[in-house]
Amino acid sequence: MCYVIVTGRSLLWTLLSLAALMAVLSALLTPKWLVGPHTIKDTKNGTELFVPTVGIFNRCTRLYGRTHCANFNVDGFATHSSVFPGFWKASLFFVSFGLAVMTMTVLAALIGCCIQSIGRKSIFDLAGVAQAIAGILYLVGLSLYPAGWGAERVRRICGPEADAFHLGDCTLGWAFYSAVIGTGLTFAAAMLSGQAEKSTASDKVQDKMNEGRTLICLA
Repeated sequence: MCYVIVTGRSLLWTLLSLAALMAVLSALLTPKWLVGPHTIKDTKNGTELFVPTVGIFNRCTRLYGRTHCANFNVDGFATHSSVFPGFWKASLFFVSFGLAVMTMTVLAALIGCCIQSIGRKSIFDLAGVAQAIAGILYLVGLSLYPAGWGAERVRRICGPEADAFHLGDCTLGWAFYSAVIGTGLTFAAAMLSGQAEKSTASDKVQDKMNEGRTLICLA
């Protein structure tokens, strides 16, 4: 018999896991990790303010009088390092790997309502360990990204003073902070997974199962 068990703590863990995933995913896809200094461009109608931005593998710049946003990893990880800095390649790999792991834990959280164990191991405990691993992968990726600030691509925007772990004239954009927040939420979800497991295996849940209920919802 399949039991559907939803508790307040298991629901909170599921929502927290999803929020952590979306925070890092939106950061990865957005070219707002570095924000360059404001520049003023002369146009036929006067002047126009433009702010160049750079992400891990994409950027927004001014081309032919228009703002153009696109990826610069045209050949993936085989893209030349002068175009796609090596440290950013590594950063993209670790963050993407962490997202893949985190996606599996979100799926586990969704099916955890019906399946509480896999091979006698609690699905919550397994997902919690995976989330801790994802958080570590995020940390490695976030640490590698500033190491690539000395690349020519960054210096063109941030000035010649830009170097590894030194931004020059640029500032950190919201996408970087979103990735940091997502990393923190990932570790928080990993710690909460144990509480989610306990809530679905409590005596109250067992009593409901003994009563023959297949849909069990507890605060």
